[in-house]
Amino acid sequence: MSTEETSRFVRLRVEMVLEVTDLDALTGTALESIAAEYGEPVAAVAGSDTAEERMHAEATVRADGAEALASLVDPFDLVSEVPGVELAQASWSSESIEYDPDAEGWDDADDGDEELFLPPDEDDEEGYGDAVAHNGKKDGEDGDPAQRV
Repeated sequence: MSTEETSRFVRLRVEMVLEVTDLDALTGTALESIAAEYGEPVAAVAGSDTAEERMHAEATVRADGAEALASLVDPFDLVSEVPGVELAQASWSSESIEYDPDAEGWDDADDGDEELFLPPDEDDEEGYGDAVAHNGKKDGEDGDPAQRV
């Protein structure tokens, strides 16, 4: 497939499991972020939509560490320093889970799902065609194999 035939939009899927080691610190940071976003409460606007939104946001992050984390995560921050890309759309969610990496089926991504990330190229024996390594160079470009971390 030539460059002219490929879409300029890319869906990047990232899944992370994070351990909350200090719920109070996480919740406090989320509350500080809400305060910065909405400003300090003003008695004159106590019944306004903004005040209600702020109260709801504060109650949500106090009640659930996963919500506190989601309120602090900004997908734009993940790609803002990447040259040549602009975030077109983002959505994310969080949930508290039971984590057991040793349980059967926990990480099914290691079971040959690589084809979800790289489309097979029928002319390439390995099946990954003109895949570009993380450093922006194709394998073997300039005589050196692309380094992968």
